[in-house]
Amino acid sequence: MPHENTRVAIIGAGPAGLLLGWALRDAGIDSIVVENRSQEYVLSRIRAGVLEHGSVETLTRLGLGDRLASEGLQHDGIFLQYAGERHNVNFNELIGRTVTVYGQQQVVKDLVTAHTDAGSTIYYEASEVAALGLTTKNPSVTFVHDGETHTINADFVVGADGFHGICRASIPADEITLFDRSYPYAWLGILADVAPSSDELIYSLHEDGFAMLSMRSPVVSRLYLQVDPADDIKNWSDKRIWEALHTRLGTPGWTLNEGPITDKSITPMRSFVASRLAYGNLFLVGDAGHIVPPTGAKGLNSAISDVTQLASALTAFYANDETLLAGYSDTALARQWRVQQFSRWMTEMLHTSPGDLQSGAFDYRSQLGQLDYVTHSPLAQRMLAEQYTGLLL
Repeated sequence: MPHENTRVAIIGAGPAGLLLGWALRDAGIDSIVVENRSQEYVLSRIRAGVLEHGSVETLTRLGLGDRLASEGLQHDGIFLQYAGERHNVNFNELIGRTVTVYGQQQVVKDLVTAHTDAGSTIYYEASEVAALGLTTKNPSVTFVHDGETHTINADFVVGADGFHGICRASIPADEITLFDRSYPYAWLGILADVAPSSDELIYSLHEDGFAMLSMRSPVVSRLYLQVDPADDIKNWSDKRIWEALHTRLGTPGWTLNEGPITDKSITPMRSFVASRLAYGNLFLVGDAGHIVPPTGAKGLNSAISDVTQLASALTAFYANDETLLAGYSDTALARQWRVQQFSRWMTEMLHTSPGDLQSGAFDYRSQLGQLDYVTHSPLAQRMLAEQYTGLLL
């Protein structure tokens, strides 16, 4: 039975786990990463694509900014569309901050390349993963890899294994409270091989439902439609998808470019926060501890925020200052609840209500009033800009 020792054992090789391992390495702290999926699967997951200003700064500071700088698409703001009219909110003019479109797949690719070149220890396709002794001074992670049972002895275990992972579930039920909210709508998302039809993201409220135009590169568009969570992707032919996008995103004199759809899926929308991100010597980051609806583009950025705070706390701990580590859960959750508020606000402002005709008509007109205020009030635009580009760490 192979035994290894490290300071930090990280469960999960998504962006949160890989970035934490890299940030710790940059600080001279050794770690080992364990992942139950293959490297190919990790690299192929299609997820978020908008990086906050601070996320870009973090990745660049850690030496991961070369492709981000050359291939990322820096955006000064977004468009909010309603009642057939499109309004620009320019973050750069308002607060001097921007966002960058750079897919999560690309962030993970950069991290995998960096770890491979540095010779980091990452176990992919690990099964029967378990985190043990979490309230002791000597926690450990056990798993099976290539038919052998492995044990990693560590000072700390970090759960970066997502919502369905084993780490949060390792905390006794009477020691944690889960706050959960499901939304009555889902996103039908597509990737299309066609140049984006706009130089900025478009968020559109339409009587038929929300729609969004985003992008992944100068030649790949990412678009979304609000659908019923119980809907089946089989009900949506490519023709029907494009027709709905034309209807919900259309404005006079503007054309939506069509192209081959290479991927399409329906994703339910939910908000979720665990009451604690620390238990003994276990710490949670990213989706293991919280999930946001995608409207505010906060999922990946929230994970990067957690990692930045935890890496700083662990670095301070090994420099004989335990204050940051003791306060990690409270500090990270305080920021997360502000992010949850913003994501919920964006979601409910831009998605049509599935209620009865009378209440739905009232809600829709109230949303129009809200969007009219946001797009015409400099103070409201500044609030949007500050939160969309990212709360300061």
